Amino acid sequence: MDPLEALVAQIQGLSSTSSDVNRLHSILKQADDSLRSKSTCLPPLLTQLDPSIHSLGFLYILDAYMTSPITKTQAETAVPIVTRFIGACSDQIRLAPEKFLSVCRRLKDQVMLLEAPIRGVAPLFTALRKVQVSAEHLTPLHSEFLLLCLLSKCYKTGLSILDDDVFEVNHPRDFFLYCYYGGMICIGMKCFQKALDLLHNVVTAPMSVINAIAVEAYKKYTLVSLIRNGQFSTSLPKYSSSAAQRNLKNFCQPYVELANTYGNGKIAELEAFVKTNAEKFESDSNLGLVKQVVSSMYKRNIQRLTQTYLTLSLQDIANTVQLNSPKEAEMHVLQMIQDGEIYATINQKDGMVRFLEDPEQYKTCEMIEHIDSSIQRIMALSRKLTGMDEQISCDQLYLSKTGRERQRYDFDDFDVPQKFNI
Repeated sequence: MDPLEALVAQIQGLSSTSSDVNRLHSILKQADDSLRSKSTCLPPLLTQLDPSIHSLGFLYILDAYMTSPITKTQAETAVPIVTRFIGACSDQIRLAPEKFLSVCRRLKDQVMLLEAPIRGVAPLFTALRKVQVSAEHLTPLHSEFLLLCLLSKCYKTGLSILDDDVFEVNHPRDFFLYCYYGGMICIGMKCFQKALDLLHNVVTAPMSVINAIAVEAYKKYTLVSLIRNGQFSTSLPKYSSSAAQRNLKNFCQPYVELANTYGNGKIAELEAFVKTNAEKFESDSNLGLVKQVVSSMYKRNIQRLTQTYLTLSLQDIANTVQLNSPKEAEMHVLQMIQDGEIYATINQKDGMVRFLEDPEQYKTCEMIEHIDSSIQRIMALSRKLTGMDEQISCDQLYLSKTGRERQRYDFDDFDVPQKFNI
């Protein structure tokens, strides 16, 4: 019997019980090099296997087949096969997680080769859920999935996994890319606070040396800070790595200068600076975000007016904020009202704007439910952090490291009172 046909027969016969599957796994590991050397002969074998029953064997053959370079024509054939496998495969794939990750990454490469990243979004979402130990576990597929969501502009789909609280990370690079791509997806959805949180995670994460992901994240972090908060501080929190605190801003000088110019509050100076550095921002693929920064300055200046005036004409707003016409001022005010950034009414007859107080009384059922859910989430996070703290404090590696680094103290070093007068 042909060796490949014999292997298929073994896969078909040893895929029922866990002991059989473990035995099959040993056989497949021994046959792996042979399969790779015959990669062009493997597609017909896949038709003889059921991916839901023979998942482990199907995975080994599929991985071997996809190791060789694939043309666009071959990719058109391979993508549906991989998609069907990911959707149907069983827990047998957990015996060979690296092979499963390899197949999923090659699927990503192939849909990008076909210039159809959207074809990989659903399969990779299914794949990452299948390899996750829990919803708190960050897999290497998270960043691949988010990248395809970005390229296909499926921002809402990508946003769905960003609501998970992540506590388990295997590789730092996975975390950096997850937060960076996640931040870009949130920018696409105009969820600037969430984007700010994710990009903040990148620039403040532990790092011994500066990496390219952190540099690009810092650029976007600067811009989103200006859009969301109207200000930016180059000083990172104390828990940031010393490498980030010392060096990040040096790699992003035009963005730091943009933030300084923004802080002056003069729109003409800001627009002139953007025009001068437009080529640099465009080469970083950040020009669109920079334009939103310029637009946000108009909004900030209008918001400042609400703190000074109760009523103001559209003409006065246009003059003060340096807009071209009352009509343009009206469009900005209407957009800000719609976005909930200010509370105001516009009298169309005389062109007057009346600024109002925040109407939210914080006593509706919806608001109470929102506050309650936030409290519950914070309490759950507190319990999680307490558990992690206790776990780390009992870890032998941690204790041995801190024991070596911490200066030893003895009670003889201190004047300890023997009695306390109350």
